[in-house]
Amino acid sequence: MSTTAWIVNALALLGLVLSLATDRRRTLAALRVGARTALRIAPAMGAVILGIGLLLGFLPSETIARSLGARSGFAGTFLIALLGAVMYIPALVAFPLAGSLLERGAGVTSAAAFITTLTMVGTVTLPLEIQVLGKGLALLRNGFSLGIALLIAALMGWALS
Repeated sequence: MSTTAWIVNALALLGLVLSLATDRRRTLAALRVGARTALRIAPAMGAVILGIGLLLGFLPSETIARSLGARSGFAGTFLIALLGAVMYIPALVAFPLAGSLLERGAGVTSAAAFITTLTMVGTVTLPLEIQVLGKGLALLRNGFSLGIALLIAALMGWALS
């Protein structure tokens, strides 16, 4: 385990201990809610991880490099940005996935587009956003977020070239 992982886990454990010391009842209630939530999303998360693992296992590195690599241009970046926009996985899983894509030949710009659209564009949550924000504002927010995510990826690609 890396030093960063040790530090993050130590801080989380310290926070848990402090929370237990402050209000044991509320901390245990929060842990129960967290456990129920984790169990509820585990099947979907497992399916996504399995699907991506199979995809990475069957797609040769050359195909990933050609489709999403530094020379894939706007088409490759847009393709992975759309994939990020329609997937519904936590950023905690997205970062290792982007690392796997980079190891297999994807470009940094593509990885940046994937992570930014995954966290900024809510295709799966759009119906809820429409209920809360209204159709026009929800569509505007998601369209603007997609544009900003692509701009971030383009700026990253420009800075690295």
